Amino acid sequence: MLSRLSIKNYALIDELDIQPAKGLNILTGETGAGKSIILGALSLILGQRAESKYFYNQAQKCVIEGFFNIADYRLQDFFEEQDLDYEVETILRREISADGKSRAFVNDTPVTLTTLKALGERLIDIHSQHATLEINTEDFQLMTLDSVAENNTLLSQYKTSFKQYKQTNTALKELLEEVKQAQTEADYHQFLFDELAEAKLVANEQELLEQEQNQLSHAEEIKRSLLGANFALNDQEQATISLLKEAVSQLQQAERYLPNLHELTERLQSSLIEIKDIAEEIEKTEQHTLFDEERLSTVNDRLSLLFQLQQKHHVDNVSALIFIKDDLENKLLKNSSNDEQVEKLTLETAKLKKECEAFAHQLTESRKKAIQMVQQEVVKVLTEVGMPNSILQIELSSSEHLRNSGQDAIRFLFSANKGQEPQPLNKVASGGELSRLMLAIKSLIAKTSALPTIIFDEIDTGISGEVALKVGNVMESMANYMQVIAITHLPQIASKGQSHYQVYKADEQEKTRTNMRKLAQGERIVEIAQMLSGLNPGEAALQHAKELLAG
Repeated sequence: MLSRLSIKNYALIDELDIQPAKGLNILTGETGAGKSIILGALSLILGQRAESKYFYNQAQKCVIEGFFNIADYRLQDFFEEQDLDYEVETILRREISADGKSRAFVNDTPVTLTTLKALGERLIDIHSQHATLEINTEDFQLMTLDSVAENNTLLSQYKTSFKQYKQTNTALKELLEEVKQAQTEADYHQFLFDELAEAKLVANEQELLEQEQNQLSHAEEIKRSLLGANFALNDQEQATISLLKEAVSQLQQAERYLPNLHELTERLQSSLIEIKDIAEEIEKTEQHTLFDEERLSTVNDRLSLLFQLQQKHHVDNVSALIFIKDDLENKLLKNSSNDEQVEKLTLETAKLKKECEAFAHQLTESRKKAIQMVQQEVVKVLTEVGMPNSILQIELSSSEHLRNSGQDAIRFLFSANKGQEPQPLNKVASGGELSRLMLAIKSLIAKTSALPTIIFDEIDTGISGEVALKVGNVMESMANYMQVIAITHLPQIASKGQSHYQVYKADEQEKTRTNMRKLAQGERIVEIAQMLSGLNPGEAALQHAKELLAG
């Protein structure tokens, strides 16, 4: 229920704090006093769009806050889905700056208008004669039957199973599509894999082969250079090694007379030994350097294969080819394991579908049993509120198709006039008739469901006298189960309220403000008497007002 509504800087409202009570709250006031302004402010925290022209003071921001007790509304799942903090007293806030920028909050957490609207629809139901009513929707019509049939637990079980069924069925469809796609590609993947596997790829092979190719291609030049180096060291007339040997011998002769040459002698001897080793290695390398045309051809063929594979797969190294081969292998292995997964998901989907169908069948049977009661009770209330010839027929049909609400399709057929065949609501019911029909239906389901706070915005247009009194009685009855706020011009309805608020305008300095105040019992008598006879009610009107309030 709405426990408090705070409005700051909106239209003709400077600052207003409203605390509706439980039960039936009545709002009265002259035409143009600002009742619709209060509803407009309330609609902002229900997710409606805002315009800066609504500001009382254009230099300040507009702030609307609604405090709601939501203990009975079973909204924990909604808060969890939206990642919001659940509080029994939940606060919806809307802030609109002078430049038109808007921010919305739920329990001080910023939210989008879509989220605010989704939550607001579960907390407040504004019911206007001229509004497009939810009564025409299949969801509302099924909800009516489920409420009367007390199907909450059964419907919750069905929705849980249906959610699991949809998730599993979606997973199965995606897997089947994946399998179909994989089967289409399987032969090609197998060909690619076989080609790469047959190549027996080795990491870094390409680099080694390119080095070997370079050596084999220049074998004669390499051999010629090595022979030249060996000749310079060993075989020519003044070979390097011979000259070094002679230099060592000469130093050794001089060392006998100049001992400090010993270190130079040893260094030169070490150099001689190192150069002799180098010469031997050069000779060995030269002997093993051969021009092998057959091996060069083999290396060229291998490199050509590697280049072709790289070009085909749009990569530039063997390691990337190995990665592609491994990926293809995984895909081929996955194809073989998908069949098992398909079978598992198929069985699970069938099981969940069967479970859903069982719950849906129970829902259908329960709804069928509730139809007659709904028809009778609604017509009974409609008779009381001045529509004695009303007929409500509820058609329920089932199909094999599973939906969020079960397997049922529903239609409310209605006739308000004698001799008129019942037809769909949107074809036969006027705004006033729909308002009273909605009133009758909600008065019925209020006894079994925790409905949002309902606001009746002047739905009493076109009725008076005894009928108005009966409408007031219905609202009073509804208020035993839920919070009702009724904006009315009829004294018969106003007299039924447990709390009565007067909306009025007051001229303050250079501005007109809309205000609202709760009326004491004596003030209620005067207000209702004025509704009966005008601004200055006589004794008869005051007495009549007292009688209406006395019930």
